[in-house]
Amino acid sequence: MKVIEKFADEVINSGAYEPLDRVYVINKIRGLVGDHDEEENDQPAAKQLVDLAVKNEKIPDDITSREVLNDQLYDLATPTPSKTNSIFWQKMQKSSEKATDWFYKLCEDNNYVKKEAIAKNVVFSGTSSKGHGLEITINLSKPEKDPKAIAAAAHATGKKYPQCALCLENEGYLGGYGKNARSNLRIIRMNIAGRPWGFQYSPYAYFNEHCIFLDQKHIPMVINEQTLINLVEIEKIFPHYFVGSNADLPIVGGSMLAHEHYQGGRHTFPMMKAGIKKTVVFDSYPTVMAGIVDWPMSDLRLTSENSLDLIDLGAKIIKFWDDYSDTARSIKAYDGKTRHHTVTPIMHREGKNFVLDLVLRDNNTSGQYHLGIFHPHEKLWHIKKENIGLIEVMGRAILPGRLKSELEEVKKYWLGEDNNMAASHKEWADQVKAENEISWDNVDQVMQQSLVEVFEQVLQDAGVFKNDADGDEGWDKFITALTKEIK
Repeated sequence: MKVIEKFADEVINSGAYEPLDRVYVINKIRGLVGDHDEEENDQPAAKQLVDLAVKNEKIPDDITSREVLNDQLYDLATPTPSKTNSIFWQKMQKSSEKATDWFYKLCEDNNYVKKEAIAKNVVFSGTSSKGHGLEITINLSKPEKDPKAIAAAAHATGKKYPQCALCLENEGYLGGYGKNARSNLRIIRMNIAGRPWGFQYSPYAYFNEHCIFLDQKHIPMVINEQTLINLVEIEKIFPHYFVGSNADLPIVGGSMLAHEHYQGGRHTFPMMKAGIKKTVVFDSYPTVMAGIVDWPMSDLRLTSENSLDLIDLGAKIIKFWDDYSDTARSIKAYDGKTRHHTVTPIMHREGKNFVLDLVLRDNNTSGQYHLGIFHPHEKLWHIKKENIGLIEVMGRAILPGRLKSELEEVKKYWLGEDNNMAASHKEWADQVKAENEISWDNVDQVMQQSLVEVFEQVLQDAGVFKNDADGDEGWDKFITALTKEIK
């Protein structure tokens, strides 16, 4: 069969069009890739069509043009936004899991969720010497930057449309150099606490069913009582997903502070499995169980069936932390009017209970730690220099793609082979080598365990109260002041 006809059949089988539309669909495809057709091969039809469009000189042979056309083709096999929303909410009448199962499969089938690219990521888990289960990913899924796109972004002036990659206006957006291709994006419309929000999946997912909840207006992120109300509302709609927000300050926040949004999905992170190391009692909130979590970062967990009490207590803790300082531990709430404290809030369900983790964050810098006092310290930058956001807070490292090749050279160095190991890895590599008998049989295991230990230290650096005697003293001081304030 010719590849244009094959893809036309796939489009019709998707349900986006009827069999009577076949000639129309074929002509839509020809309009995108050219009239010259070829016999199908073992490649996915859409990929073969993109190659065909290059041969037919319908598009230039560059990363961006290929991506834009790929998404245009898959858009043909995707129901319109109104039909997508209609089907989704019909399925929601039966169960939220059936609805998300259908929507996620749609986003995989229409190549918005890039399964093939995501499969390239290196993923493994392990337990640190301190007993914390952690997950490691080396991110290889995102495509390399197109030089033309970089140049276009550098010379862009004026107001952007869409304003950012999270805006609702991305739905169906063609894209181009320096602009995301989003022809096949679909966003579920929903109300969260009386405001219009959207729900979509992440194209380069970091975990199972990685989704994004976004305010339909382009407004800055903020963490306050309304955040907790919103998280509870989302958990009531999708109890099988966790949901959380990046912090709302630079250094400790995510990369998209200009647009209010949360992340969620169907994954149980290591932090969710961590137990309570010390119980905290709030006498005026008998319905809420609270405690300090046994975790490298500083996490106060609240658990309750009573979501109103949970929200009220959580909001008071956030407000108290906003103004809390402990100069002996370099914890400082304000410089003048500049705020330095916030939290990374994360919520999930355990049966009828709502579980809220409030991870304390401080974005102060110093002469010694100019990227952040509570940020990965310089000796770890050879592995991880980027900010610690929501996903990593929960125990899943997102490490840069450069490490895949760099760490292969480290393994050669350990085994005494010729290598091109980066100088930045030498001190760490020598330390690991001195502590282990490394052979061909165990070199991969040693590497994985060593990365787990580095990530443990990364999280320790980001914690405001360290997991040592001084950190315990800091926690005690904070909890004493907090419980006195919240009577």
